[in-house]
Amino acid sequence: MRKLFLLLAVLLVAVLGFSEIVTLTILQTSDIHGNVYPINYATNKPADSGLAKIQTLVKQLRSKDPDLILIDNGDLTQGTPFTYYHIRKEPTAPNPMIQVLNLMGYHAGVVGNHEFNYGMGLLSKTAAEANFPILSANIVRRFTKTPYFEPYRVLTVKGVRVGILGLTTKYIPNWEDVRNVLDVDFLDPVETAKVYVPILREKEKVDVVIVSYHGGFERDIVTGLPTEELSGENQGYQLLQEVKGIDLFLTGHQHRTIVGFCQGVPVLQPSNWGQLVGKAEIKLDNSDKRWIIVSKSVELLSVKGVPADEEVLALVRDVEEKTQKWLDTPIGVAKGDFSVVDPLITRMGDNALLEFINKVQMNISGAKISSTALFTNDIKGWGSGPVTLRDVNAVYIYANTLKVIRVTGQDIKGALERCADYFTIVDGKIAVNDTWVYPKPQHYNYDVWEGIDYTLDISKPVGQRVVKLDYEGKPMAMDKEYDVVLNNYRAGGGGNYLMFQGKPVVKDIMMEVAELMSDYILERGEIEATVDGNWKVIH
Repeated sequence: MRKLFLLLAVLLVAVLGFSEIVTLTILQTSDIHGNVYPINYATNKPADSGLAKIQTLVKQLRSKDPDLILIDNGDLTQGTPFTYYHIRKEPTAPNPMIQVLNLMGYHAGVVGNHEFNYGMGLLSKTAAEANFPILSANIVRRFTKTPYFEPYRVLTVKGVRVGILGLTTKYIPNWEDVRNVLDVDFLDPVETAKVYVPILREKEKVDVVIVSYHGGFERDIVTGLPTEELSGENQGYQLLQEVKGIDLFLTGHQHRTIVGFCQGVPVLQPSNWGQLVGKAEIKLDNSDKRWIIVSKSVELLSVKGVPADEEVLALVRDVEEKTQKWLDTPIGVAKGDFSVVDPLITRMGDNALLEFINKVQMNISGAKISSTALFTNDIKGWGSGPVTLRDVNAVYIYANTLKVIRVTGQDIKGALERCADYFTIVDGKIAVNDTWVYPKPQHYNYDVWEGIDYTLDISKPVGQRVVKLDYEGKPMAMDKEYDVVLNNYRAGGGGNYLMFQGKPVVKDIMMEVAELMSDYILERGEIEATVDGNWKVIH
């Protein structure tokens, strides 16, 4: 009887054809920015973020689908004191972020813009330590135009050939120190995708094409209306509009929470710091002797309340403990209040913390004019008493260096008008302009200046809000040139400060600003909170 049943089954397969349905599970992380342990390094309090929590989710999902695909979308290796400690104190040791991804079993990683912050030498070393390919098809060697990293990876999962194409925002030269990208060109990701998606389809014969782009969306994914300046920094919408044959589109860079469909393609962007994981499921059927996609779905998984994986914690515990000890080292004493109570009020009138940062920048550079920013609304500064490395790194959270550039008075006025756009008036009170908050908070693009006296009147039309601009007690001459010290991001025009692009560089200061601040405090032993009231915002 059993033999008869088997014979009938064989005959049915022969007549009707073999049919199989499989489901591919793809998990995405992006913009982890050095977060492994679930803590906020500024406060040392628990946080619902980090790779240790993500690993718990990954293990849970792997128990149901051992063949799931795991992809990191970039901006992995910079962003916390944990990674800063490794780079500055133990750069020859294996990169702890890569060690964690190796343990977690990633299948591919993509180069993010912040991967370049410490130079190509360390980036190349880090990429070589990965047990998986680091991808970016549009980052090429300047003279040969050959890809610096692997352009794509092809996997066979459950009998399905899956192609993963890596792309990176082309805007990096506008931010990064030129020394870090000397032998590198950044091609247009849209044009690059037009080359490689057909290669994956026609040459590699893949059944599924995944594009992982370290960049985001410049337009609303549903309406297509612009959500930011169309600078080329984010080209996600354009890419999906012009490149056909993409089955899943993974994005990042913007630190946004995006899940849905854009032009019929499922898209994901899982925020930042490892707070969310992007999950996609692609169901395929091969009843016609070739794999056909029958359904696609996407969702975002939160790590809130998820316990941290002990294996991950143990792997990098030594680096974490060294980091914590290093952060709590006192470097000096503050006299007076350097705290930020209300970020909006801080951005409306002179503040001791921001004045201090500007003073450090002016001291080290010799420039008489300086600008800096309160990068996020989470920055609290510090009060009177001992100042630690933790305090400094919690205030200056980016790996910026400094440049002194030569600009005109008109350039400075234009930059201040750009700053003034940060504000609007709601119910008779000054508030933050929605365009600076949505779709991505851009508080870091609002600068405060030292060395000039200025007033911004928010009751005036945009572009006409600088009502006072003096230098050394006299109205600033619009046609005269001045040396200004800025961070390297802003000096390159980052944040749509296009008036600074291409300006002569008078001096490069290659130490990171957080380190400069620490050295300044160490040398003096004591710093005093001062406010000279050189600027204000009125309405």
